[in-house]
Amino acid sequence: MPRRFHDAEELLPPATFLKRALAIIYDGLISIAVLLVATWIYTVIGGWFTGWDKFEEMAEAGQLAGDPGLTFALFLTLYLFFAYFWTRIGQTLGMQVWRIRIENLDGTSVSWSQALRRYVTAAAVIFLTLLASYYVGAITLIITLPAVLALFFPINGLSVTDRLSGSVVVQVPKESK
Repeated sequence: MPRRFHDAEELLPPATFLKRALAIIYDGLISIAVLLVATWIYTVIGGWFTGWDKFEEMAEAGQLAGDPGLTFALFLTLYLFFAYFWTRIGQTLGMQVWRIRIENLDGTSVSWSQALRRYVTAAAVIFLTLLASYYVGAITLIITLPAVLALFFPINGLSVTDRLSGSVVVQVPKESK
């Protein structure tokens, strides 16, 4: 059941690009820590299943480089991390610091499928940007950087991820005492 943050009639102002960008940077740092822990857990489980001696041999031979299982596990871990916060309280830790929140237009929390659409949209554009810059070169950033900025830059209050997920990022008012 979706959580109601405020009355449907109450309209909160959309979050500014600066606040969105600062929250992304903050959450990016937290994501690095989450990915490090997830990689450690994956490595421990992999070493336990294959045997530590065999696992060490595989690592030294370079057989573990580009492991699709690890890639999928990290992709899923980040989705679960973001979706949990977005669906429960509408805010990741970085969003809480900058007082912004993801919600539906009626003031309720987003669903898991909306969180998936937000996450996959952003991940696809960022992945294609990194892929193009790796294979073609840094010159592609002239073309792809505006696409990455368009993901989060609000035009008329809504960014691309907002439009595709049917949600909005709003500024949370200060609590009055």
